[in-house]
Amino acid sequence: MSAGSTTQRRKVLLVAHPRRQEAQDVAAEVVERLHAAGIDVVVQRDEATAVKLVQHPGVTLVDDADTAAEGCELVCVLGGDGTILRGAEVSRGTGAPLLGVNLGHVGFLAEAEREDIDATVEHIVAKTYSVEERMTLEVSAYVNGDPVYTSWALNEVTVEKANRERMLEVVAEIDGRPLTTWGCDGVVVATPTGSTAYAFSAGGPVVWPDVEAVLLVPISAHALFARPMVLGPSSHLALEVVPDTLGTGALWCDGRRAVDLPPGARIEVVRSQTPVRLARLTTSPFTDRLVAKFDLSIHGWRGEARREGAVRGGQAPSTA
Repeated sequence: MSAGSTTQRRKVLLVAHPRRQEAQDVAAEVVERLHAAGIDVVVQRDEATAVKLVQHPGVTLVDDADTAAEGCELVCVLGGDGTILRGAEVSRGTGAPLLGVNLGHVGFLAEAEREDIDATVEHIVAKTYSVEERMTLEVSAYVNGDPVYTSWALNEVTVEKANRERMLEVVAEIDGRPLTTWGCDGVVVATPTGSTAYAFSAGGPVVWPDVEAVLLVPISAHALFARPMVLGPSSHLALEVVPDTLGTGALWCDGRRAVDLPPGARIEVVRSQTPVRLARLTTSPFTDRLVAKFDLSIHGWRGEARREGAVRGGQAPSTA
């Protein structure tokens, strides 16, 4: 190293659930360990106040959420899927991968659980994690041909009725051609990542995250043709709220960002060119995640790995 040169310190952005006591405790633990390893921890000022980290010597405070992840090698999120989606908002487009530690319920987007926090910090310090990219969606809303809203989603874009007592009438269009009209509670447009979220609850299929596709799932549609559909990743999807419909609608992105939709509004959804990068600590297959997160019964399984394990252990494999 030449004279006068400096080594840039490593930085990790920490995002924690602001109202969960466990998040406060875990956040303090993570900051202590990363600080001891010579890694600066960046926290948004209002969030640092909520989790009581404002005075911690290992914390660098930032005020602008849009630039909080710039220069950080990783975004570490402590919370459930909602908090992880908030972390995705600040990490997307910065190059910093997102690593979620589940402090919620299902935590499908999380890579680790609370009891794994020691090993998780070790992975961060040693940089022993891989990174995978998840496709996202770009959405634009128009009223009378004029753009009124643009956003993006990691899980799903939904068009929903705004009034509980009234149905929403929506025309679906794919690649410039009309498909069908639904009288419904709404429509979900989801990524493979979001296939286990709202789209799953609406009756959509589970899609493996390495599949490039867009899901179209009507919600409680009054129609004979109301099955979920899996579209190609380059499909251009549009949803129009019928002008003479009885109800008004709302557009939601990941259940976090919303805008009202008047009758006649048009919503266009395409695949985004900016993915969300997720840090992975293991190479376990997606099947294992499904089994663990949905607590699926695998009673009676007689897989090859189980048979081989029994033989290596000196036992004959069961044929029952």
